[in-house]
Amino acid sequence: MYSRVSAGRPVEGVASERRTSVLTDPPSSRKPADKSSGYLTRYVDIELKEILTHLPAAAIDGAKGVGKTETASRHVDRVLRLDAPDTHDIVAMDTRSQLLSASRLCVDEWQKYPPVWDAVRRLVDEHTPTRFVLTGSASPTTSSDTHSGAGRIISLRMRPLSLAERADTSPSISLADLFTGTATISGTCSLSAADYARHICASGFPAITSLAPRWRRTALEGYVMRIIDHDIPELGTTVRHPAAMRSWMRAYAAASSTTATYSTILDAATPSQTDKPSRSTTNAYRELLSALWVLDPVPAWLPAFTPLTRLTKGDKHQLCDPGLAAYLVGASEDVLLSGRAGTAEVFGRLFESLATLSLRAAAPSCEAQVFHLRTRGGEHEVDLIVERYDGQVIACEVKLAHTVDDRDVRHLNWLKEELGDRLVDRVVITPGPGAYRRPDGVAVIPLGMLA
Repeated sequence: MYSRVSAGRPVEGVASERRTSVLTDPPSSRKPADKSSGYLTRYVDIELKEILTHLPAAAIDGAKGVGKTETASRHVDRVLRLDAPDTHDIVAMDTRSQLLSASRLCVDEWQKYPPVWDAVRRLVDEHTPTRFVLTGSASPTTSSDTHSGAGRIISLRMRPLSLAERADTSPSISLADLFTGTATISGTCSLSAADYARHICASGFPAITSLAPRWRRTALEGYVMRIIDHDIPELGTTVRHPAAMRSWMRAYAAASSTTATYSTILDAATPSQTDKPSRSTTNAYRELLSALWVLDPVPAWLPAFTPLTRLTKGDKHQLCDPGLAAYLVGASEDVLLSGRAGTAEVFGRLFESLATLSLRAAAPSCEAQVFHLRTRGGEHEVDLIVERYDGQVIACEVKLAHTVDDRDVRHLNWLKEELGDRLVDRVVITPGPGAYRRPDGVAVIPLGMLA
């Protein structure tokens, strides 16, 4: 819907011309954004380049408008856009030959013709030399007749632009270097509180982020209405009460960066209703928004081989894009910076949403995943846990404050005592002006410096 380049047009035979813009430096030494061209190079570019070198097929999943097609087109020789009726009909009539028509092929919006997923899977089983990229805004599990592709098609999650991927940032401290212990925790960051408010509200959807505030809000409203009026019906469900669906989206946005209970979100979504909808009805809303990748909760960390016990299993709520969440709750840049009652809390939650998005974008290149930690009684909480494939961990607290005191790091230091050397670094992510290490070893890093 909001592709930055070539929106709404089939992309054919462009890879050899464009692929030179994809960064080839190792993840630990690169900056993810290519400031010299119109295309903002993504972390997924690095992953996709490596996957297609070693494996036959990848699926890029994610919400509409995150840039899946534009990114995929830079790694292939041909794009079959199944949302174009003529292309759809040709692929349906002659699937095999169309799929073998290029050495590297992208099937865009594959869910418009679900049999193509299984056709790709079968070609992978036949060891055909073609490399495939499938892009779509729906999960393959939405159809009971479609094989998941496990073992044949590697899944990549693409999210909106992280802060490090945006055009006016200069990240210098990489997550990969934090894992290896080679990061230099020093330097300054020019981003102010006003800049972070702007980045939150600007959204990470590539075609929206550079718009003026009025037109950005117009585009985000169109995005919300498209979800309700078009995308959900495409999943086979009619939204009988669009206002109710919007209220649920707003309730999840208001719960950003919290572990709010079902009843809390229910009350927020239905504030004036005495006869509340059934749990099965509300679960259907959540499942629909999840199927479209609009909800992007952070799972609880439940580690193996540790002394940690009594951890909660509930997710921490996030929408796919902090800008979308800000729009839904009516949090403009001016509101976030106003100092009015309650706005600091909203700003803090959305700042954590932006930090979460940034870590989630960078983590796959380190073979890592992002979680949160909370003990059942709430005695200890750590905002974000980044766990690498080998069990090594970086623990992060997110604070909307320029100063960090002992109270702010107490949960990080508790976790260090529990995990020992498995916890390779402790980080407080702030909007502050500089990076440094505290005497207790905790790294304080401005979000704008984190890559």
